Amino acid sequence: MTDATAPSSGFAPLRQKVFATLWIATVIGNTGSFIRDVASAWLVTDLSPAPAAVAMIQAAGTLPIFLLAIPAGVLSDILDRRRFLIVIQLVLAGVSICLLLLSATGLQSVSSLIALTFAGGVGAALMAPTWQAIVPELVDRKDVKSAVALNSLGINIARSIGPAVGGLLLAWFGAAVTYGVDVISYLFVIAALVWWKRPPDAEDALSERFAGAFRAGLRYAKASHELHVVLLRAAVFFAFSSAVWALLPLVARNLLGGDAGFYGILLGAVGAGAIGGAVLMPKLRARFDADKLLLGAAAVTAAVMAGLSFAPPQWLAPVVLLALGAAWITALTTLNGAAQSILPNWVRGRSLAVYLTVFNGAMTIGSLAWGLVAEAAGVPLTLIIGAAGLFTVGLLFHPLKLPRGDADLVASNHWPEPLTAEPIENDRGPVMILIEYRVAREDRNGFLDAIHRLSQERRRDGAYSWGVTEDAADPERIVEWFMVESWAEHLRQHRRVSKADADVQKDVLRFQQGPEAPVVRHFITVNQAPDNRRG
Repeated sequence: MTDATAPSSGFAPLRQKVFATLWIATVIGNTGSFIRDVASAWLVTDLSPAPAAVAMIQAAGTLPIFLLAIPAGVLSDILDRRRFLIVIQLVLAGVSICLLLLSATGLQSVSSLIALTFAGGVGAALMAPTWQAIVPELVDRKDVKSAVALNSLGINIARSIGPAVGGLLLAWFGAAVTYGVDVISYLFVIAALVWWKRPPDAEDALSERFAGAFRAGLRYAKASHELHVVLLRAAVFFAFSSAVWALLPLVARNLLGGDAGFYGILLGAVGAGAIGGAVLMPKLRARFDADKLLLGAAAVTAAVMAGLSFAPPQWLAPVVLLALGAAWITALTTLNGAAQSILPNWVRGRSLAVYLTVFNGAMTIGSLAWGLVAEAAGVPLTLIIGAAGLFTVGLLFHPLKLPRGDADLVASNHWPEPLTAEPIENDRGPVMILIEYRVAREDRNGFLDAIHRLSQERRRDGAYSWGVTEDAADPERIVEWFMVESWAEHLRQHRRVSKADADVQKDVLRFQQGPEAPVVRHFITVNQAPDNRRG
């Protein structure tokens, strides 16, 4: 008998037809995106030699994800994900068509290039949480981490092919043709999404609306200590490693004396290294834990940045960037896998959006900052500063361990819906829930430890306020209270409790004295009736 939660082989998700089809389509689509990006990154060096202008292209692509990823994550949790993705693909195709027309007519400028790169970033911001959130829909639970790694592998296959092809197309045929190839790539993605017959979401009276879902997602992110660790480790890594991405076009042109084709080869080498790193990841995960993998990725990335600062020969630079690609995918899959493994399905899109916000915020701020440093200190010294900083923070944050992500997050459905005297409208609220326990004096400290662990679950699943009180006349009578914003949100809270959280609740209940269960009461804010008295 096979354990449904046992780790799968690295390529097992590709046996699922829908996952394999969408994976191939996204490789083609991402290849087109990298073709577009290499054209834009190189074109800006023709339009302006300033390092700040070059860094602005990197920032324009990542800033929208920083600004919009959380609203996008909310939409991915409340809309039909397949239709949402199709609309976004159409918008991105329109952006590339604009780039094509401006380049073909000779009207392209730094401003238009930055504006359209920003528009493309908006599409990417809306799309990224949804692509990640559909993974559990396409594969078995035991295959999720392998599917995440395969998605990273697919991106880096595209990274190895796209920049090299983009550089050659740009050198041989010009920017307009290069952007045209990107437009064609979107047709494959749209066709695959149209072919995917995703089951429609069931009608549910408790379906969330945008504003409420947004608040619930932020509450979850605020209350999840494990997510905080992942976000902090991601922020410090990407803030410093962004230096190499922001300045790589200038490294290729000014330090190494290359052309557009050579820049494409460098990016292709990064992608090829990432493919090699992805193939080796199962063996690396078997030998090293997530924290050692992330520290190793920081050390290798720092070494590459320092090496590039000394302007190595052109033939050596692609070899060095193979190591960068392997380190980059190691960091991405380690952090992304840690985030995926700690999130329940009901809030997956929103919480992944928070992760993407931190990731792209660090990349955006880092790119702008490193561009300004390069303006003042030059590219070589900036790379050395970034390398030293990355290695230092890697060592400093290594003791802050990433979560293992082995908790069972499937909904337990053990919490019965509350009994009411009459039907209650879903939008009534706020609601106060009181749970009265009888706890012996000698068990008090153990109970309080357990109830404070439970408070994290209450807050993650919907409570905006929580506390525990005792009866002044009877200290063994302890009341837990928490507030939720509406009756519907409390009913959702019942559905959201995972099996791991149910175990925490059982740990609290073992301190209950006597045969009777704790007494639970629900209090709803009373809407004041209008005053009909005459004055």
